Amino acid sequence: MSSTNTLGDAFDLAFTSLKGVGNRDDYVYRAALTQKIALGRHSLRTATVLNELRAGKSKADLVILNGTATAYEIKSERDSLSRLEGQLADYRSVFASTCVVTSPMQADQVLSLVPEDVGVLVLSSRFRLQILREAIDSPDRIQPLQLLSTLRVDEALQVLELLEVEFESVPNTQRWSTLQEIFINLDPASVHKASVQVLKVSRSQTHMASVLQQLPATLRASVLAAKLPLKAQQNVVKAVSQPLEAVLSWSEEQRVSPVL
Repeated sequence: MSSTNTLGDAFDLAFTSLKGVGNRDDYVYRAALTQKIALGRHSLRTATVLNELRAGKSKADLVILNGTATAYEIKSERDSLSRLEGQLADYRSVFASTCVVTSPMQADQVLSLVPEDVGVLVLSSRFRLQILREAIDSPDRIQPLQLLSTLRVDEALQVLELLEVEFESVPNTQRWSTLQEIFINLDPASVHKASVQVLKVSRSQTHMASVLQQLPATLRASVLAAKLPLKAQQNVVKAVSQPLEAVLSWSEEQRVSPVL
């Protein structure tokens, strides 16, 4: 690289070597989903992207909320499929739509393991997401009590308000148990739809849209997942635009924490 290249160019070059088939780890797949679906097919003005969202005993790698909730489980060529069955059972109890994103070398095995309603995507050698099987959107399949566990108390109360379900005032120590008693009897499709509406607002990332546009595509997934305060986001934008010569002259402290 020449002295005219920026820190962002260096990240792009590093990512090019990381995305070769056989070397790809979780972040390469997460970057592909972020670039091509979250910010490509959708946008932060119409959809919300949640990273590592708990569902039952598992955590979905990526969840995209638009008109529905779709969970994406990443199984890179470095990952074992031994936990996949249990993970998908958890996701299908919380999200209306579930997909597995995997490598070409694992695609056939994944197809043979997952339920018919689970979508399967392959990240090709050309860094393209190819659909092997479309996911079936089934909000009536979810379990309201499991979905409740992904919500904060204030979000759960907003869901009940949308559904016009009365919640009597109780001491704070009894709120969660009372919510559980209510949610277990709710209609799955209705509570799922209301939860998506609430989460799209309560966890909206619309404010990050302009920042992400100023970053190299290879870093957007990382910054989106990091939940940085506005000042730190601006510092990242400034840092990646710096010439490499300037970056190499930074002090050790600046290199370790350039966003602070």
